[in-house]
Amino acid sequence: MKPLAEPSIRKRVAPLTVLLGVVFVVFCGILVFVYVATKRINPAMLDQQGKPLDQSSAPAASGAH
Repeated sequence: MKPLAEPSIRKRVAPLTVLLGVVFVVFCGILVFVYVATKRINPAMLDQQGKPLDQSSAPAASGAH
C-alpha cells in the first residue's frame, strides 16, 4: 500500500501566492511595530495652539471639531 503523501513529491506554489504572503507578513509586522512604538512613546494630544491638552478635560472622540 502506498502512503497518501510522499515527502519526495512537493506541491508547486505559485510565485504570486508567495509574494502576497510575504507582503501580508511584512504589513502585519509594520502594524505591530507601530503599535508598540506608540505605546512606548505615549504621545500627548495638542490643541490648535500647540499646547498639551489636559487628559481629564479632553472631549470625547466624537469626531466633531
